[in-house]
Amino acid sequence: MHVIYKADNLFDAHLVKHALEDAGIPAFVFGEQLLGGMGELPLFGVLRVCVPDLAAPEAAQIVAGLDLAGPADDPIWDGDESAGLLPA
Repeated sequence: MHVIYKADNLFDAHLVKHALEDAGIPAFVFGEQLLGGMGELPLFGVLRVCVPDLAAPEAAQIVAGLDLAGPADDPIWDGDESAGLLPA
């Protein structure tokens, strides 16, 4: 088995898994059962999407083609004077 994607959340892990399965590549999400123990486990690196070793090159191309953006920019910035205020 080859780790093809390390997910930050369960949604991304299953998005990758389903994209790979749609292409005919068997994929497995490991670490899903560990999410309940987050207080005692590291927060990141728990979820991994794995594929058989022979399918790794094709799977890497599929994952690269997905729109998996990194963490979103902070919606509140220091210069935003209205942050936290309700509209009038």
